[in-house]
Amino acid sequence: MPTVHLNGIDIYFERSAAADRPRLLFINGSGATLAGSEPMVHAFSRGFDLLAHDQRGLGRTSIPDGPYTMAQYAADAAALAEHIGWSTYRVVGVSFGGMVAQELAVTVPERIERLALVCTSPGGAGGSSYPLHTLAELDAAERAAIGVRILDQRFTPEWLAEHPADQALAGAMGQRSASGKSAEVLRGEALQLQARSHHDVWDRLANITCPTLVASGRYDGIAPLSNGEAIASRIADARLNVYEGGHAFFVQDRAAFPDILEFLRAD
Repeated sequence: MPTVHLNGIDIYFERSAAADRPRLLFINGSGATLAGSEPMVHAFSRGFDLLAHDQRGLGRTSIPDGPYTMAQYAADAAALAEHIGWSTYRVVGVSFGGMVAQELAVTVPERIERLALVCTSPGGAGGSSYPLHTLAELDAAERAAIGVRILDQRFTPEWLAEHPADQALAGAMGQRSASGKSAEVLRGEALQLQARSHHDVWDRLANITCPTLVASGRYDGIAPLSNGEAIASRIADARLNVYEGGHAFFVQDRAAFPDILEFLRAD
């Protein structure tokens, strides 16, 4: 699998090349790697010439010394697209990836053809996502309890007892977070979360000129719906879609993925 040295680090990337299809850059979420996100990456690969990568500090990409900045994450994505010869392309960013996508789109708006921002926040006066970096200070039980609550604000013990699918989703997300990780992996994840804590594109969102879809979950406790509404209010050619679910609404609401794919494929 390809790795390229850009911006002083080795970036691992994957591409499902199809020259006759729209070019789509996929940007992943907090702590997420391509190896752990195969179903989502595969879903976005349908109908696109897809480019995806492990972001700095994660997966098979370098874990350089920090601190990292959101500008660096956007610069890594831009440099990778340029490396493979893309001058313009479409972008989908999920959660933290949506923050990077915003930073990218306000920095090089002329390169972005269409933009899908999924379960994310603008930062600043527009509202920040839940401060995930603070969870590291808590014991495992408290961290897990908060994780369930912010995943979907409906997820009380009573709700989960009556909704087996949601209970399975909460269990799967908790299991992924609790899996054994090396000290080096945890270092990279912590550096990413520190960069995330400084995300703020609120005053620059008007720089985005391409058609933009903001997709939010009605019960998201990590990137609340109000943050999605704020993003859409600042971008001239933006629309907001609200789905029945939390931070993982694209799993909970069957309409979500088809809507996002249709938007990204449009001329």
